[in-house]
Amino acid sequence: MTGAAGTVSALPAEGDPPPPLVVVLSGPSGVGKDAVLDRLRGRFAVPVTMTTRAPRLGELDGRDYLFVDEAEFARQLAAGELLEHARVYERSYGVPRAQLRAALASGGDVAMRVDVQGAATLRALLPAALFVFLVPDEPSRLEAHLRARGAEDGEALRLRLATAERELAERVHFDHVLVNVEGDLGGTVEALLVLVEAERARPGRLPVVV
Repeated sequence: MTGAAGTVSALPAEGDPPPPLVVVLSGPSGVGKDAVLDRLRGRFAVPVTMTTRAPRLGELDGRDYLFVDEAEFARQLAAGELLEHARVYERSYGVPRAQLRAALASGGDVAMRVDVQGAATLRALLPAALFVFLVPDEPSRLEAHLRARGAEDGEALRLRLATAERELAERVHFDHVLVNVEGDLGGTVEALLVLVEAERARPGRLPVVV
């Protein structure tokens, strides 16, 4: 996992509007990152992650992910077009720089979800962002959600669950840990928005420059 260094600019001048906030949402596979992000669309600009995995049922290219083959992903990577990238479960994921730049240029706040590996890279590249780690209210929820997807079983499912256990230990590196309560997605989103409002109002917050 690699990424070119980003920078943070000086404080806004007095009287200027506060800079857009970048919210990075992460957590283990199956915890509900996509569901939370879907609730934020329309209120936040959402950069689209690029991946080499196949679309799941109901996912749309250009909305949920940018679905590409390995050759195109490698081309984007070689050209320095990916802000961060990671290899997860034999598939590649990365955030295109152009996607984040366009989201920031909209002038509104930005929300993006990345896997735990990607978040580690972005912490160095985007130190002014707000990093939120999503956890289940019960550990058993992860396995239930992964089984419900029907995308993995057997050894692949065991691998994801073992990886999720290691990823949960990474919560200590995030600004906030947010519990995703089963059956109360709206409550989870509202709790996230409380964290966002507090960060948005924090004095001395720096703008992110990609």
